[in-house]
Amino acid sequence: MQNKKVLSIEDDKFLSSLVAKKLSAAGYQMIHAANGEDALKMVQEEKPAVILLDILLPEMSGFEVLEQIKSNEETKNIPVILFSNLGQREDIDKGIKLGAEKFIIKATVVLDDIVKEVEQYIPSEGVDTK
Repeated sequence: MQNKKVLSIEDDKFLSSLVAKKLSAAGYQMIHAANGEDALKMVQEEKPAVILLDILLPEMSGFEVLEQIKSNEETKNIPVILFSNLGQREDIDKGIKLGAEKFIIKATVVLDDIVKEVEQYIPSEGVDTK
């Protein structure tokens, strides 16, 4: 059975619940962390198939979380999609340089687009992704 776990690392509860509902409806198992420290524990324990990572988090930035995920042999191959309101070119470049697969700007995306991005890494049940 394919790993369908998506870890959402987001401190905005409302946005997190919207994303979780949309991805759950598409057949993914959602897990959530609201800060970087909890996120790193969950990545180790749960080994999600894809990570949606906000940059502005309490305690530790998403960039720091990304660096730690990508520097760990056990987690470095997990695709990370940065999902943030930061949209400056330097933020995007930094995220990609640190190993993110994609950078999505929250203000310019609809929930269906998030599902499509996740499907690039783990196709949902019964959906032809070709």
